[in-house]
Amino acid sequence: MKQSFAIGIGGAAGQGVATPGDIFAKIFSRRGLHLNAYNAYQSIIRGGHTFLTIRTGPEKVTNMGDRLDLLIPLNQDAMDRHLRLLAAGAACIYNSDTIKPGVAAKGAELCPLPVSKLADITRNKVAQNTLAVGAGLSMMGIGFQALEQVLGEQFKKKGDAMVSENIAIARAGYDYAAANFRPFARPLPMTANRYAVLSGNTAMAMGGAAAGVKFYCAYPMSPSTGVLHWMAAHARKAGIMVRQVEDEIGVVNMTIGAAHAGVRSMCATSGGGFALMSEGLGLSAMMETPIVVIDCQRAGPSTGVPTKTEQGDLWQMLGAAFGDYPRAIAAPLDVGDCFKIIPEIFNIADRFQCPGIVLCDLLLAEGRLSVDPKDLDFAPVVDRGELITTASSGPNGDSVYKRYKITQSGISPRAIPGVAGYTHTAASDEHDEDGVLISDEFTNPTKRRAMMEKRMRKVTGIAAAAPPPVLWGPRDADVILIGWGSTKGVIEETCEILTEEGISASQLQIRWLVPLHGDAILDILKDARHTMIVENNYSGQFARYLRSETSFVPDGYIRKYDGEPFMPHHIVEAVKEQLSGKSRLSVPAHEILV
Repeated sequence: MKQSFAIGIGGAAGQGVATPGDIFAKIFSRRGLHLNAYNAYQSIIRGGHTFLTIRTGPEKVTNMGDRLDLLIPLNQDAMDRHLRLLAAGAACIYNSDTIKPGVAAKGAELCPLPVSKLADITRNKVAQNTLAVGAGLSMMGIGFQALEQVLGEQFKKKGDAMVSENIAIARAGYDYAAANFRPFARPLPMTANRYAVLSGNTAMAMGGAAAGVKFYCAYPMSPSTGVLHWMAAHARKAGIMVRQVEDEIGVVNMTIGAAHAGVRSMCATSGGGFALMSEGLGLSAMMETPIVVIDCQRAGPSTGVPTKTEQGDLWQMLGAAFGDYPRAIAAPLDVGDCFKIIPEIFNIADRFQCPGIVLCDLLLAEGRLSVDPKDLDFAPVVDRGELITTASSGPNGDSVYKRYKITQSGISPRAIPGVAGYTHTAASDEHDEDGVLISDEFTNPTKRRAMMEKRMRKVTGIAAAAPPPVLWGPRDADVILIGWGSTKGVIEETCEILTEEGISASQLQIRWLVPLHGDAILDILKDARHTMIVENNYSGQFARYLRSETSFVPDGYIRKYDGEPFMPHHIVEAVKEQLSGKSRLSVPAHEILV
């Protein structure tokens, strides 16, 4: 990722931070460059502070990085907060009419734009944004034609006059920079590659469509609402029934109802909404009706920080509903994986007739990443498991169809309601093989034990169906960094940096949380020289989970819980601090809070 180029655009909500970001993203993507975009914003409509980072380059870009090559502050607050992120060779383009420059690092260039002279700001309130985009692209060595084309697309709905005005303003900024500012040392390259740019929410929604989802419902809750937006926009074309429901209790029960009727059904929420869905998860498990629930984590508890990221919902997922029941929980590793993981978990949920939970977070859900279209252009295998859809299937040799027939695998035949010759039972209480409730009997512990053991036998099959984690890098590295879900990208770059600096580093990233594959993890780590667990929460939820399942205790912990994702330097510095002068055998586990 050494060839990457990072841009930061900061301002207040309502100042139009997103539009310049969209323009840059389109231009970079059309040049065949990878990109990663993350928007840090507050839960208010106007005011506050918003900071959008776009990092691009010819090689894969997995996170927002540590430093900026170009800063565009739209107000004084953004200038004061982020000028320190510029290194030698970087530049800051700002409105000299309203913003006072700070002290930049040696070798960084301050580029004042006389906005009032270059544009009529009384008519165009976001003229400084357009001027800065034009100036920045000029310094990157990108031809004006690319910007002109994107501006035409961006403002075409507002009419030709608005398009022409913005193109003229952009040209003024482009020409002014060419005459007054130093170009960047390395012009932004162009490749023949073409990439799709997706958010995690869009990718998960598309994954649902590819998996054959025919019913989707949700109550809007950040940061999961983007899934609902995509589903609603494409429902008719994709043949999906989409409903916005009054609350998350209704959401999960409607999802279960649609699944019972025979279609693949999915819903999405965040931590607070999932809390309301918890009882419904138990209903899905007892009825043995498969559903998939997406939880896009945000900072909690309660309303918490609605627009910030965190990995704080793991134990809520592990303890969702009450009682013991089989389930599958997976955490996508990046935006591309958000697409792939939905068909995978649906196949497991269908085969084993249990709930599946996708544990995403705001970093992936609302972040954007370039994805090779080939990774999206495939028809996933759809495995509906023991599903009876026609009368010709017969009642499996029984004179009476037993919905909850006790089998060696724990999986019972499931008939779609309406199929002739079958009784369609949905038992919410404990029941016998034919669905008759045993809670109405005086006592029958044998039936209860038999049915509980039948359901839990699915756990073995689920573990075999979900692939175990693999180690990226050598087993005898100086340090193995263990993460789960969305920390993959930043740990990956951390390992590159550490290795270049003489500290060999490997990565073990956990994708399937249930099943955990504890034996495989222990086998990978048995000869490790030093291990550290990296996660975005206060208490080390995955570290506690891993210890509870395997008794494994790492040599160190690196945790961050301020609502923002890790940057590579956070982990690099923490690793160095923990390794410095310390031996794995003589020093107890140490914790670094970033």
